[in-house]
Amino acid sequence: MSSDSFNVTIFAKMKRQSTNPKQTKTFASEMSFWGHLEELRGTIVRSVAAILIFSIVAFLNRTVIFDHFILAPKDSDFITNRLLCSLGKLLSLEVLCLDNLSLQLINIQMSGQFMMHLYVSMAAGFVVAFPFVVYQFWRFILPALKPNERRYSRKAVAAISILFFLGVSFSYFIIVPLTINFLGTYQVSEAVANQIALNSYISTVISVVLGVGVVFELPVVVFFLARLGLVTPGFMRRNRKYMIIIIFTVSAIITPPDVFSQILVSIPLLALYEISISIAKRVNPDPVAETIL
Repeated sequence: MSSDSFNVTIFAKMKRQSTNPKQTKTFASEMSFWGHLEELRGTIVRSVAAILIFSIVAFLNRTVIFDHFILAPKDSDFITNRLLCSLGKLLSLEVLCLDNLSLQLINIQMSGQFMMHLYVSMAAGFVVAFPFVVYQFWRFILPALKPNERRYSRKAVAAISILFFLGVSFSYFIIVPLTINFLGTYQVSEAVANQIALNSYISTVISVVLGVGVVFELPVVVFFLARLGLVTPGFMRRNRKYMIIIIFTVSAIITPPDVFSQILVSIPLLALYEISISIAKRVNPDPVAETIL
């Protein structure tokens, strides 16, 4: 056989193999898998880049971030403290007036203030970039959704962002100042003065703010579970007593170790659970499904 005939034969075999439907499908699947990985990598890179950009902006605006946000709840002229004082005077309850609040923060580590500066900047970057991060991951899963699921997912992106900021706002303006006042002024004896370490103060503020912001996503989680048929309103009503225990446990984890803060966090979480029951009822109102569960 001549070399030309051999080349023609080899080319024909390669052509037949390349047009084989099963092999073509396998090749396309492999390309699709690696394409999804590449898209996921791009989603993560864009999300991290957004967080870093906003973190750098926060780092460069140290005075605004610390004096007007992080350290503000410990001062008597903070908006929540002033409103509580006005309410206390109106109701003749002097205990609500926090105008004598004086919390002294100290730093006992050489790199303590710089590390806290970095930590707060990263946390601020995450909070500000949160809607963008949610949008990026929504874009990633969008091609896998059905048309009716896409309609719900668009609303979910807005709902996730709104609930997160509601949780952050609630914790910052309500839970944080009351927690600081309770823990910062609590004394076992007048002979023991409170000098709070900077890292202890900041870790308390950040953990409460971010923790409550994440927990406020409960209605969104219940919505998707109800869409999948895993949760029904009847199931949630029957297990309300167990959920109350779980809520108080979660509150104890994300708040400082005091009953006062735990109750403050538990109240909105219980309200969110009741709202979630209403959401599950709208999404999955089938009484038969409730009987099964």
